Amino acid sequence: MRSALYVTSMQARSGKAVVALGLMELLTRQVERVAIFRPVIASGQTPDPLIELLRERYRLGMDYEDAYGFTYADAAHVERDGGTSRLIAQVADHFSRLHDKFDFVLCLGTDYTGPTAATELALNAELAVNLATPVVNVVSGYGKDMESLSIASRSSQELLVDHGCALVATFLNRVEPTVFEQFRATSDAANGRPPVYLLPDLPVLSALTIDEVVTALGATVLAGAGASMHREVDAYLAGSGYIPNLLPRLVNGTLLVASGDRADLAVAIGAAALSPSLPTPAGIVLTCGIKLDAATLALLKPSGIPVVAVEADTFAALHTLEGVRGEIRPGSRRKIAAALGQFANSVDTDELTARIRLTRSDVVTPLMFSASLLERARRNRRSIVLPEADDDRVLRAAEELVHQHVVSLTLLGDPSLVAARVEMLGLNLADTQVIDPTTSPLRKEFADLYVALRSNKGVTADTAWDLMGDNSYFATMLVHTGRVDGMVSGAGHTTADTVRPALEIIKTAPDAALVSSAFFMCLPHKVLVFADCAVNLDPDAGQLADIAVRTAETAAAFGIEPVVALVSYSTGTSGTGADVEKVRAATELVAGLRPDLPLTGPVQYDAAVDPGVAASKLPGNAVAGHANVLIFPDLNTGNTTYKAVQRSAGAVAIGPVLQGLRRPVNDLSRGCTVADIVNTVAITAIQAQQLERVNVTA
Repeated sequence: MRSALYVTSMQARSGKAVVALGLMELLTRQVERVAIFRPVIASGQTPDPLIELLRERYRLGMDYEDAYGFTYADAAHVERDGGTSRLIAQVADHFSRLHDKFDFVLCLGTDYTGPTAATELALNAELAVNLATPVVNVVSGYGKDMESLSIASRSSQELLVDHGCALVATFLNRVEPTVFEQFRATSDAANGRPPVYLLPDLPVLSALTIDEVVTALGATVLAGAGASMHREVDAYLAGSGYIPNLLPRLVNGTLLVASGDRADLAVAIGAAALSPSLPTPAGIVLTCGIKLDAATLALLKPSGIPVVAVEADTFAALHTLEGVRGEIRPGSRRKIAAALGQFANSVDTDELTARIRLTRSDVVTPLMFSASLLERARRNRRSIVLPEADDDRVLRAAEELVHQHVVSLTLLGDPSLVAARVEMLGLNLADTQVIDPTTSPLRKEFADLYVALRSNKGVTADTAWDLMGDNSYFATMLVHTGRVDGMVSGAGHTTADTVRPALEIIKTAPDAALVSSAFFMCLPHKVLVFADCAVNLDPDAGQLADIAVRTAETAAAFGIEPVVALVSYSTGTSGTGADVEKVRAATELVAGLRPDLPLTGPVQYDAAVDPGVAASKLPGNAVAGHANVLIFPDLNTGNTTYKAVQRSAGAVAIGPVLQGLRRPVNDLSRGCTVADIVNTVAITAIQAQQLERVNVTA
């Protein structure tokens, strides 16, 4: 089965608990380890009732704190600091760590009780998309006629699909009996769309239990305990008459609400509980702050019914209870049985199981890609050096990386100045190592090694000593000597400042023709890889072929199955010229080097990525229209295209990622954000993992 499922609704009190119970019953029969996860809950002060219900009933073996991401208050704080994207990213990170421990995660959306309830359906949709989980949609039918229920069902489905969600099914819950029959008679089950299941309204599911009455009223329990406190209240009776007028109005589950000075009514209710010929009441609420005397309480105790007292008067108490809806709690055996029975009778569980198993999301959002980078880097933590500890963005990124246990970091800079800046920014970098290259005992070792590496270029000991006081050169030497696994720089330095030391010291890999670069272009619902957009000015056909092969390998290393297109101003054989011929020759070389790669070229950009254009310009070509690795003929074309797509299409550009070095060194844009730095460090760590794997295999 799929490893996760997201249950969301479009309003409060939709009855998600019923659907969640039914799904858990289904999942636990087929999956060994199931977890539940709520992205946002109401409060951290009191346990979330849905989390507690599912944890206790299904003995999930997970801590309560692992079952949710944020409270509404904490979520609002995160959104104020970094926007909704930051909130989603942190939820995704929590989800991925939970997913590592369990076979299946059932995500349960928000309850629409927060400060921004009007936007919560969109938030749940964005969360589902970015967690790559198919969606079950729950729509409340309470109080809705046929037309309004149909509109609500259709509009919620359309919103979810428009956000890119993969919809498994829709549950119309709490449907009124007459509407239930109308809807069932007119539903079209064989229309190819996700199924719609109808769940009739069961009043018992929203009934308050006595312990919920106590909580709602702030009552004091005078008598009754244990199982009797979990009894559902099926009816309310105001104690305003005499006993002969009261008893005929009793039904099973009646809660008497009466002034505390009406001991006669309380005793009558206790007697009714003991009588086999009268309905069994649920309990007694004594109002006006008046409590029964000990002798009267002693008369009531044999009945076993709960007796509670409140300060409010009878009218106020009843008004309060009218606005409270009961929850399905771990001890609510009657409610649980009713909910599961309703689910089993109303849902084709075989069909639903197949839908869960087969429905998948092909969407890859920027946040999903970023979260996957962090998750992969965390699985086998590498050590990365950041030589620009004088940059606040680098320090903020370092804190995120350290706290999320993504990598082990080394920072370069004056330790006292870095510590002062960290304190001023309110950061916590734990025990992160900070090295000053100008005073480090490694400087002499590195200078001697640099002279040995570059003696044929006339490098002197004095020159080497000076260079090893430079953060970029010192950091590169840390990578070269294996003291760290990779380096990320460029927040305050040019590409040349980052690449030059790497070419001089680390050098190209034995099987690489040159060092090139690639950008991960994260569009709203997919990721493309562009190359070369940052390093090589005008590669020849052989170099262009090497760039294509390297970029395909980079894509594959990061979970993107490469479909390669070599881009030109001409498609197929429609044009001629030196530039087109270079691309054509490079395509032929790539085909010889990697016959397994899906490949096309020369091809125009629109024909490479748009199936409609491809059908016109290259009919029958299986690659055209579906390319995700785009190789550009020169730096001018590549750099211009990546910036145009980034700015005009709202793409997130991660990179440049350097390819072809013996050890990973990556460059940042000087306009980079904290998120850019975090992503690039994670990429560098994953490259180090890949190189380690290759070396072990070799």
